[in-house]
Amino acid sequence: MKTKIGIVGASGYAGIEIVKLIARHPNVELGCVTSRSLAGTLVADNMPSLRHLLPEGLTFEQSTPAGVASMSDIDVWFLALPHGAAAEYARALVDAGKKVLDLSADFRLHSLDIYKEYYKQDHNAPELLKLGKYVIAELFPVSKEDKLIACAGCYPTSILLPLIPLMREKAVSTEHIVINSYSGVSGAGKKSDLAYAYCERNESAKAYGLPKHRHNSEIEEELSIAAGQDVVVQFNPHLCPMNRGISTTITVPAKFEGVEKIYEIWNKYYAGKPFVKILKSGSFPDTAHVCGTNRCDISAVYDVRTKNLVICSVIDNIVKGASGQAVQIMNLLMGFDETAGLL
Repeated sequence: MKTKIGIVGASGYAGIEIVKLIARHPNVELGCVTSRSLAGTLVADNMPSLRHLLPEGLTFEQSTPAGVASMSDIDVWFLALPHGAAAEYARALVDAGKKVLDLSADFRLHSLDIYKEYYKQDHNAPELLKLGKYVIAELFPVSKEDKLIACAGCYPTSILLPLIPLMREKAVSTEHIVINSYSGVSGAGKKSDLAYAYCERNESAKAYGLPKHRHNSEIEEELSIAAGQDVVVQFNPHLCPMNRGISTTITVPAKFEGVEKIYEIWNKYYAGKPFVKILKSGSFPDTAHVCGTNRCDISAVYDVRTKNLVICSVIDNIVKGASGQAVQIMNLLMGFDETAGLL
């Protein structure tokens, strides 16, 4: 019998992608799909490209934390909700013995003070912060005992996948790190806002969130843990005119000449990891090549003039940066093939 899955907040870009991935997954099936704005309407009418995959008559349901927690036949839940709201649902679901994969920022940070500093509000479920486990599937193990998973953010995934192994192995400097990331417009979420209208974003690229984007907190916290010392980075996010994808360029002072040591470390960490592809030095990742997939492509070059290592990575922000990574983690959590349902 297939495991039934619940998705709370399924009408946004990440939620729609989870519906798509679960609908074609060989080991699980959709048990409940919620959306306050679309409650009572057919999922197929709102996601017509999935009509051939969705159970007939499946509708979006209204939801409350207590309501979803009471659904006894659904043991695994994805939360595709804004920060703050996700914590309230997580509390009810964890108390009911469910497994929760949270795509919001509510359980990514280890400090309530840092959460409040970056998200400008008190945490809605502080007692769960230590229970939440921050996960990028290739870097942090999961077990069947885990109850609350904090799925990494999109920008951090593109940054931490290449950098954490190098920090753990003391292969690069922990200072003077500059990170420039370029995101597709879907990274802003599905909302009616003139700033994200086609005529505003087409043929337009700009930096935003400087000098202290929310994801700085997550990036610096995880790099500091990996390095065993405080790491502060200059993170410069940009919005660029494409629907989806993130392209990241990391400049970090090198400890070794050349890239041989870097590639040796990457090959050790990512051997047998199906969703990280290491490109040869001088071959630069392209978002077009990972769009729609759960893959992260990485490469590095050494600049003999500046003594810097320049690392490039690309992901699909909605798949590897959100929903695909969540499904990958679910696969590991439930003992399924890691690649099940994913490209």
